[in-house]
Amino acid sequence: MKTAKKVLFWTLVVFALIQFIPVDKVNKPIDRKVNFVEVKNTPEKIRGLIKGACYDCHSNETVYPKYAYFAPISWSVKSHINEGREHLNFSVWNTYSKELKESMLNKAVQTIQSKAMPMPGYIVYHKEANLSEAERTLLVQYFEEMLKSKSY
Repeated sequence: MKTAKKVLFWTLVVFALIQFIPVDKVNKPIDRKVNFVEVKNTPEKIRGLIKGACYDCHSNETVYPKYAYFAPISWSVKSHINEGREHLNFSVWNTYSKELKESMLNKAVQTIQSKAMPMPGYIVYHKEANLSEAERTLLVQYFEEMLKSKSY
């Protein structure tokens, strides 16, 4: 029993100490001249879907939830955001080459259709990201129209 108390004590001490390891949660400034929804003059319905389901991980407009302020969860959240921005960052859309935009839109269509995005774990805490089939279809059609018309 004494060993269990020591383990619990030191676990709590370590948990308390890791809270002091900082995680950068500052978003870069948004330049409306390169931000996807402004540049593409995205219709309000589509804009709402993209911002609600994608922007937290795929833009510089991340809104960090309360649970993202506690280590080690904060590390995981920040890692997902960094990875998401590496794959596609809507905030810098107009800085990408045409080839990269085309590739990103194709990948977005695939991940939306396969329900790989938004991530299932994200949907649990962000109900607005739980897209219906109709909403998924709307996003896919919007991106496919951009691909078809090469207006990306």
